[in-house]
Amino acid sequence: MTGAVITIAIILILVGGSTAGVISYFRLQRHRADAVAMAHYRKLAEQSTAQLDVLQDRLSLIDGRLKEIESLLRSVG
Repeated sequence: MTGAVITIAIILILVGGSTAGVISYFRLQRHRADAVAMAHYRKLAEQSTAQLDVLQDRLSLIDGRLKEIESLLRSVG
């Protein structure tokens, strides 16, 4: 009787250990995928910020030109 109990206990320990290993593996893979996604997001955010700075510079230039045109139109008018 005790041999059967020991056998069952060993099998349960092996199955439980295997299950815990598989669960840990998939958690690690999910964590890695999240880290990769975050790195891509960070890179995209940096690119967007750089492009926004360029657009703001262009808008400032256009604003200055529009003010010059307005002053020319007022001087003519």
